Amino acid sequence: MQTGDFDAIPETALDWHRAGKGAVLATVIETWGSAPRPVGSLLAISGEGGMAGSVSGGCVEGAVIAEALEALGDGRPRLLEFGVSDDDAFAVGLACGGRIRVLVEPVGAALPEALLADLVAARAARRALAYLVDTESWERRLAGPEDADLGPQIAERMRADRSGFEGACFVAIHNPPLRLAVIGAVHIAQPLVAMARLAGFAPVLIDPRPAFGSAERFPGETILDDWPDAALVAHGLDARTAVVTLTHDPKLDDPAILAALGSDVFYLGCLGSPRTHAKRVERLQAAGVPAERIARIHAPVGLDIGARSPAEIAVSIMAQIVATLRTG
Repeated sequence: MQTGDFDAIPETALDWHRAGKGAVLATVIETWGSAPRPVGSLLAISGEGGMAGSVSGGCVEGAVIAEALEALGDGRPRLLEFGVSDDDAFAVGLACGGRIRVLVEPVGAALPEALLADLVAARAARRALAYLVDTESWERRLAGPEDADLGPQIAERMRADRSGFEGACFVAIHNPPLRLAVIGAVHIAQPLVAMARLAGFAPVLIDPRPAFGSAERFPGETILDDWPDAALVAHGLDARTAVVTLTHDPKLDDPAILAALGSDVFYLGCLGSPRTHAKRVERLQAAGVPAERIARIHAPVGLDIGARSPAEIAVSIMAQIVATLRTG
């Protein structure tokens, strides 16, 4: 059996369809109890038995695949409901069972190729979109926060990373992957980038000082040795990006802070004591930065958990980043 990139399910389905293999997208649209996979989880199935992603962690995939192959034959979508028994739930690491509903859509028939291609293009451009399916009329479209009908609901679902139903319409949120830009390849950055990756963020280190941003100190990490503001602009700043400055050096931190404050990043945290931050605020005010923008800065960076070691400080930073992302 072939498998695809777990995070590139729509892309895999489109590739399979265009290669003439046939493709079906299965989406978890509702859950009750202890469901193995959250709403919005995707599974792609090809007519040749290829599979990418998951809708249940393994306990109902066989039945979904069987329905998907039938859908390839008749071109019709399906709404499936499964009960996951306690025994099956235990086998996939859950304490108890639950129920899930799964939407099955053959690509090129129920799900138009052009619509899927537009979604894939938006994902490649890091543009957040919602895929809407009316489960009564079977009308489908892509929409964003500016949508005339469901704009506010879509905006809130994008912020919370939460797919789900609005009436009879299923709203599948496709947000860009989360990223963390760390300014300053200092000792705190070493555990921070590891923790960021575990939390689902793609980290990048930015430090023009070769002695700090070296592959020996950060093996396998992406390190940009350009000036921080230029590196951030090249890397890209958007609403799915967090920025943390750690150098204590205004020549490095301040350009990065100005770049971040002029963007839509959801989090900006800066290392330093309250006295250090007060001086930072004075510099930003002198540079003409409005007070409401300066107020976006989390400083001293991290939640106040009494952290002392670099790893403990990294824990406090990641906790604050996640709290900001999930609770605003």
